[in-house]
Amino acid sequence: MRTRCSDDLLWPFVTAEYVKATGDVSILTATLGFLEAKPLLPSESDRYADFPRADESASLLEHCRRALERGATEGPHGLPLMLGGDWNDGMNRIGEQGRGESIWLAWFLSATMQRFSRLLADIGEQAEADSWTARSEELLTRTREVAWDGEWYLRAFHDDGSPVGSSSSVECQLDSIAQSWAVLASPTSTLGVRELQALASAQKRLVREQDRLVLLFTPPFDRPLHEPGYIAAYPRGVRENGGQYTHAATWLGLAHVAAGDGARAEAMFRLLNPILRVSAPGDLACYRVEPYVVAADIYSCEPSIGRGGWTWYTGAAAWMWRLGVEGILGLRREEGQLRIDPCIPTHWEGFEAWVRTNDTTVHIQVDNSSHAGMGVECLWVDGKKLESNLLPLTEGHSIEVRVTLGNATLKERV
Repeated sequence: MRTRCSDDLLWPFVTAEYVKATGDVSILTATLGFLEAKPLLPSESDRYADFPRADESASLLEHCRRALERGATEGPHGLPLMLGGDWNDGMNRIGEQGRGESIWLAWFLSATMQRFSRLLADIGEQAEADSWTARSEELLTRTREVAWDGEWYLRAFHDDGSPVGSSSSVECQLDSIAQSWAVLASPTSTLGVRELQALASAQKRLVREQDRLVLLFTPPFDRPLHEPGYIAAYPRGVRENGGQYTHAATWLGLAHVAAGDGARAEAMFRLLNPILRVSAPGDLACYRVEPYVVAADIYSCEPSIGRGGWTWYTGAAAWMWRLGVEGILGLRREEGQLRIDPCIPTHWEGFEAWVRTNDTTVHIQVDNSSHAGMGVECLWVDGKKLESNLLPLTEGHSIEVRVTLGNATLKERV
């Protein structure tokens, strides 16, 4: 498929995440071919075909470099072009004339640049790494200046420059992913008042605890002044049109983790947990889908508030897993090792977890008796104190780990 979707080009985000988790930089030298296809005609939004293989090939690193460079577009405000839709491909007409810009894409592009820069530094390409870092910082600064609306960040600009996701908008005043990624794209050292305010606004306006909903945006499109795309063809509160889109909701939870708010992150996880949607008699008659798998979307407007949409949605499930395990419990692979960096509610006394990888089992006991909720103060491995919270994994061994939370003496949070 050849497409005008703008975020498709930023897949190097995934490559960088893989290399960071595994430490396997050798994959970057793998040689991969290209496909051949004529550019889309002005009348085409996409094209499905059996594209032939090209004679040219290049390393995975070079594929990443070309894709990221091609994805780093600039519109009138210096932000990346939305083109045929970004993550929300239902907003496919906001930038169809080639001038509309995406604020969410600006955050995600900056985050991808940061990761690609670290990847390059890991293989000794420091000069190019510094260049991508500088471009990322410049884009972050520009986006913070251009997209701020007073209490939250805009979502996009139409081709004519009209804002999407503004307090002055009749519909789609506040969009979740523009706020969550304002936090997720910002290194902890640069996380500012605006990012925290944007996160607070999203929490206040988009989280409906009584309905167990975390909305994608509000209010839904009904009779838009500017045509946003096929998203407006959905009924109000259905799927991306102002319902809960679980994939995006997990990002909001991860933004709370990045801001160090374990209580909000854990509360978000509980709202998203499908089994808790049917804890009372009659709940299933409302929800009407399987309660043991993640639903892509849940409706937010009458007469179908709380009704589930597409289920068995693995993209949302994977991000929900990351929110719970990597974000809240703070157990994540890094360079083939195990990073332990929880961000839990302060009222938790702690938790116990088992991590299994290949033939290694790690038994982890976390003590939060200080009620700090975060910050690894001490870490013992098999009775010996470790000076880092990055734990080597010795194959074929069972490892006992005890962690005390409090003042983060072992490392700064990243």
